[in-house]
Amino acid sequence: MATIDGQNLHFLHVRSPRADATPLMLLHGWPGSVADFLDVIGPLSDPDAHGGAAAGAFHLVIPSLPGFAFSTPLAGPGMDAARTARVCTRLMGLLGYPRYGVHGYDTGAWVAPEMGRQAPDHVIGVHVNGMITFPVGAEGETHDLTDAEQRRWHRMQGFNDGYLQCNAKRPQTVAYALTDSPAGQLAWMVEKFKGLTDPEDALPEHSIPRDRVLTEVSLFWLTATAASAAQIYYEEISAGVWGEAAGDDGPDDWGVGPRGAVPTAVLLSTHDVTIRRWAERDHNIARWTELDRGGHFLAMEAPELLVADVREFFGTAH
Repeated sequence: MATIDGQNLHFLHVRSPRADATPLMLLHGWPGSVADFLDVIGPLSDPDAHGGAAAGAFHLVIPSLPGFAFSTPLAGPGMDAARTARVCTRLMGLLGYPRYGVHGYDTGAWVAPEMGRQAPDHVIGVHVNGMITFPVGAEGETHDLTDAEQRRWHRMQGFNDGYLQCNAKRPQTVAYALTDSPAGQLAWMVEKFKGLTDPEDALPEHSIPRDRVLTEVSLFWLTATAASAAQIYYEEISAGVWGEAAGDDGPDDWGVGPRGAVPTAVLLSTHDVTIRRWAERDHNIARWTELDRGGHFLAMEAPELLVADVREFFGTAH
């Protein structure tokens, strides 16, 4: 545990036995937790013991994002992606890591690039899956999209919409029901595991072990963090970024600030909605990989694919 800028922050710190290991922060999404990464910790931190003797190794720092599980209570309003990124970069500094990489998915894929923008002299590379990219209203930006990009754009327009609206507009209201009922919390989250795992028409336990799903749900219910975990959606909607994607009226500019300069790798699974030209507009895309399997929760569904891509990208990032 650490307290940074008034925010209690829980994190796993797994040091590699290799002296030349690269420090790497792993950032989860919603609905998720540090348990997302249990299957990649060993292969990334100790490849010699997991059949990857020639592969790169990593010192891992895996925080519970503010408001999730044990990173509570929230220090106050305003815990958006930018403020969360500041907390995370300061944690890496406190742990003595002047140069490090960052991986994130979903919410983590929003925070990780922000860490690169805030600390470009410290972040050697950003690796994401589940990245969300937005149009900015430029003429012709939706023209000539490939068939795959058209499907992603169509999916993005309705992506997670019911949950996005509830979490973004009224997180406290639904939280009373979720915090009062473990069955309610289970139903609320398992629907996302059902809809975002690959294959979509199968039961979620075909992609993620049932005990892991129950671990994820239990962490939310036992810590009573349904509302605080949803808070980042509220904060980003208040800023007008995700609200635009959900169809709300707001600022004309849907961008995410200055273009990131840190080399960024994008790993697309079957459920991702990322449009490459929009990603390249906002980020310094150095690697782009499209998978033909694996869903939104890639670290749990196909950990070997995530591990391989992380190793390859950070093997060339300096």
